[in-house]
Amino acid sequence: MSLFRVENVKVNEIIEMNQLEIPANQVVCIIGKSGSGKSTFLRLLNHLDSPDEGTIFYRGNDIQQMDPIELRRSITMVPQTPVMFPGTIKDNLQIGQRLSGLSTADEVTLQQALKRVSLHKSLDTPANDLSGGEKQRLALARATLLDADVFLLDEPSSALDSDTADDVIDAFIDFIKSENKSLIMITHDLELAGRVADVTIEMNSYSENVS
Repeated sequence: MSLFRVENVKVNEIIEMNQLEIPANQVVCIIGKSGSGKSTFLRLLNHLDSPDEGTIFYRGNDIQQMDPIELRRSITMVPQTPVMFPGTIKDNLQIGQRLSGLSTADEVTLQQALKRVSLHKSLDTPANDLSGGEKQRLALARATLLDADVFLLDEPSSALDSDTADDVIDAFIDFIKSENKSLIMITHDLELAGRVADVTIEMNSYSENVS
């Protein structure tokens, strides 16, 4: 069974997708020109947006018939501009667990999550003091602490320099593979996609199919 199956999906004049299957436990990169619907498509996969027509299945189930809270516990998304909550890095790492009904991790586990994404900051650092790239890394670290099966990342390295981006993405993929998870990631970096992707999806303009 595929992880996601897309059938005859249309969204405004952004996406028209006849059929697509996305396999489980793979690194999937979504590429395409600006305005081709990449971010919209990602939001469809955990029902943050709904298609005007068609159906998206997650593990064989129509996601529009699934409980959205349960769906998003299984499928977590890190947007390009991550949400930061008031308080410290520690507060921001633990809030995702609290909202998901999980026990909060201890400080050793939190430090390991930061190390995984090369964010060398004290847990007591105010989150709003971080740069854009540091906030992206904090959001990625927070995601790794959740008990999700699928991770949706929207341009996760857009605010990072190329060397840091490679290190962070490689470490995140190592985590995904070690935990037997699935990763679907939008990237404008074709070299990165070519290097890390098991599957590449190219989004085209409206009225063209996904290749």
